[in-house]
Formats: sequence, structure tokens, C-alpha cells
Amino acid sequence: MTTAPESLRSVFDRAFAGISQVREAFTPRLVPREVGTIISVATGIAKVSGLPSVGFEELVKFPGDVLGIAFNVDEDEVGVVLLGEYWHLYAGDEVERTGRVMDVVVGDELLGRVIDPLGRPLDGKGQVATSKRLPIERPAAPIMDRAPVTVPLQTGLTVIDALIPIGRGQRELILGDRQTGKTAIAIDTILNQRGENVVCVYCAIGQRASAVAKTIAVLREKGAMDHTIVVVTEGNDPPGLAYIAPYAATSIAEHFMEAGRDVLIVYDDLTQHARAYRELSLLLRRPPGREAFPGDIFYIHSRLLERATHLRSELGGGSLTALPIIETEAQDISAYIPTNLISITDGQIYLSPSLFELGILPAVDVGRSVSRVGGKAQRAAYRAVAGDLKLAYAQFEELETFARFGARLDEDTRKIIEHGQRIRACLKQSEFAPVSVPGQIAVLLALTAGLFDSMPIDQMTDAEHAVQEAAANIPAELAARFNTADTLSDEDRAAIVRIARNALMRFQSRRDSSLKSKAASETEAHAETETVPQRESKPEAEPQPKRAPKEKS
Repeated sequence: MTTAPESLRSVFDRAFAGISQVREAFTPRLVPREVGTIISVATGIAKVSGLPSVGFEELVKFPGDVLGIAFNVDEDEVGVVLLGEYWHLYAGDEVERTGRVMDVVVGDELLGRVIDPLGRPLDGKGQVATSKRLPIERPAAPIMDRAPVTVPLQTGLTVIDALIPIGRGQRELILGDRQTGKTAIAIDTILNQRGENVVCVYCAIGQRASAVAKTIAVLREKGAMDHTIVVVTEGNDPPGLAYIAPYAATSIAEHFMEAGRDVLIVYDDLTQHARAYRELSLLLRRPPGREAFPGDIFYIHSRLLERATHLRSELGGGSLTALPIIETEAQDISAYIPTNLISITDGQIYLSPSLFELGILPAVDVGRSVSRVGGKAQRAAYRAVAGDLKLAYAQFEELETFARFGARLDEDTRKIIEHGQRIRACLKQSEFAPVSVPGQIAVLLALTAGLFDSMPIDQMTDAEHAVQEAAANIPAELAARFNTADTLSDEDRAAIVRIARNALMRFQSRRDSSLKSKAASETEAHAETETVPQRESKPEAEPQPKRAPKEKS
């Protein structure tokens, strides 16, 4: 019984001896802390005094752990963009420097997560378990670190993959009026990257919470969240969060690119980003320019999109493909922000509201859309048919406009118009239903071979689906050549056309039977008209004799 208190006493003695040793070794240090004061608070910004050493774009800390970015560094005051709720901030509150710039969490742990630009989770799955961080503002890769764009990024949309191809490392602008299907094209592209070893980052800038929730639900339902990261700012968030959102999303994507992986990033949309920056600039009393946008509005987008590239193999060979989205007003693609982004990007996909109203989805206007890089990365199997397809479709659109005037058309013109109608029917595609490469090539070869020309327009959708399903029977060695730079031989093309023709045989037999039944019904109707007795015709009245003229007296 006497040994236990002695051992406990020895434990306490050792603990107190260790504490006294640490206390004697500790030397207090004075750490200088730069503290300022809030002068005024407005919508999304604050003006601060008393931070003489603060740097441009440095993070400052407000009461309640609200962060801000020093934007205007003047002699007497600092204009700060707030990155959180600011309703509890008042003039006279203390502001503290942090000594670092804005950064964001990065890493594989973000896959499948929904976060805001500050890295805070929005999906209720707890904090992101990673300690890696990168600054949101980073210099773009130098020219000598870049490699040519040589690998295609398949969107699963036939009209884009065949006529407006996109390569990995390209920047392709998607623009059009509101409610024309811009986001749907981006979501289809993300869905098509499943199993392609491509990481996708979807950045929603100032979107409605309901629209973002619907997009995330589609990604989860289709199994695309496993390779996707969603960065969200809602419409009621402070404008500072909307401003930093695309930069934070790009840093997240660059982490994977520098690790040698292929990344796709979607900015939805940069119109809201430009408006948020205009709001902040006007509140900070920066001089307005055209359409009240500040003079550096071009620079904020150019330094963002220049970070999309394809790195050399010595640096891992990763790529970052950017799909920025822009909303036009009344189909005006010559407005300020659209023309800025058209000049920055490597091509654009224009969505026409008139095509959308006609039910031609995706409503891609092939005449106004262009890809300045993707043709170099397009698969040879597509290039074999895409040139003739685009020419035939352009001729059809010209002749379709001419035919509206009711002019009498010759046989060749009528054939061109009917062939163009089949092309348009094959380029139509349902939402969230990407098509595989063999399925697309089988349909395109069937088009160029004229297999659909005898098909009624109302059966084109079923016939196209039948060819896509039959494409699964293409031999494996032939399907493997789709992904190489080798052009398809005449035997390969003949084999694919043979498979497509066999898939369309049942439609042809159905059409022949319908034509026979129609001919039989016409014959019966003609026979009935012959058996009806003719009405007796009335005898013609005899002509009256002419009266002789009276003689003059």
C-alpha cells in the first residue's frame, strides 16, 4: 500500500521538473502586428486606414474571420474586396494583415466535392482532408514549356466532334443568348469524359442555387461526380467571391495538370464574372470605360485563359482545356465582352436562338462557329468525312434560304436539300446523351454514302439510333484504328458502311411495305372511280339561225 503514493509522487515530480525546464528555456518574443481600422463599409467592399506596409492582393483579416483582398493601395487608405458576409462589420473595427495572398486547397481529395472559392465545403460531407494549397493568381506557363495541341477532347456531340473539334489544351468559347443550351453542351462534355482519365472542374459563377443544384444532380445521376470538382458561387454571394471563383478553380485544375493529367475546366459564365468585377471597380472609384467596364477588363480574362495549355512531355505532358461560357444579348456577338473573349480564345461555338426555337438541339450555328486548333487534333477517321459534310451542310443552308421563296427547283438542287435535311437530322442530339466515337463515325459514313437519303425524315431518329447500336459490332481491330492517326482504308470504310446498311435494312423493308400498301390503296381508289356510271349528258341545243340585217330605206 505504501508503494503506490511514492510512484504517483515521482510522476508529479518528473512532470513539474519538465514544466520548469521548458519555462526556463522559453524566451518571450515580441512579434510586430500591423493593425488598421475600417473607415467605411459598402456593398462588398471596405475602406481601411492604418496598414502602411500592405501589398497589392494581400489578404487582410476582419472581425469574425472575414477575409478581404487589398485591391486599391493608396497613400492614405486601402480599398479591400470582402470575401464573406459583412453585415456585422462597422467603421472603427480592427483590421489585421495576414502577410499572404489568397490561396485555395488542392489535391485528389477534392474529387467529387462541392466547394466555394475559399475551399469551404458546400455538400455537407465535412472539411476537405488536404493541406496542399496554391495561390489563386499564378503566372501562365511560358511559351517554351508548352507543346502543340495534338490529342482530341471528345465531347460526345456529333456536331462538335465532327465539324468544330476541340483539342486537349485548347480554349473554346461557348456563346449565345440566354436559354439556348450553353450549359448543356458543357455538361455533356463532362459526362463524356467518364472513363477517359480526364479530371473535370465545373465553376459556377453567380448562378441561381436551383440551377447549380440541378446540374450537380445530373452529374451525380450519370456517375460523373467521381471525376468532377464543382466550385460554386451563388447569385446572392458577395461580388468578391464571384470575382475570385474562376481563378481558384483554375489553380485547382492546374494542380492536376502539373501532375501530368488531362483536365477540363468550364467557366459558367464569364458574363457574371465581368459584371462582378465592374461592380467592385465602380464601388472602389476606379474610372469607368466602355459600357462602364474598367480599362483592365480584358486583362482579367486574358490572364485567366492563358493558363489553359498543353505542357511538354518533360514537364509531365498534362493539359488544361478551358470552355468559357458567355451570354450574348439579342444575338449581338460584337458586344464588348464577347469580342474580348473571341480574341482571347482559340475558337467559338455559337448557339442560335432561331435553331433552338425550331427544336434543332444542340442549336449550334455551324456557319458562325469555328475551331482554330482542334482540326490539328481531330482523329483521321473524322477528317475523312468532316470536310465533305461541312461543305454539303453549307450548300444546304444556302439553298434552303433560296427555296423559301417558292422557286421551282431542279432535280440536283432538290437532292442537295434533301441530303442536307438528313445531315441536320443526324446532327440533332438529345440532352445528356453523348455518343461514342464508333457510333459517330458509323453515322457520318452512312451519311456520306447516302444511306439515309431514301429514309423519311420522321424515321431519321430511329434509323440513326439503329446505326449507333450496330456500331458496337465493329471489329475490335478496326475500332482501335479510330484512336490512331492512321486514315481509314477503303476496306475499313466499306466494312463500316456494310454494317450501317444492314442496320437500316428493316427500315427499308418497312418503307417498301408501306409504299406497296399505298400503291394498292391508290389502285383500288382508281378502280372505284372507273366503275361509277357516267351521268347522261344533255343534248346540245341547236344553233339559232342568224337574222338577216335590215335594209336601209
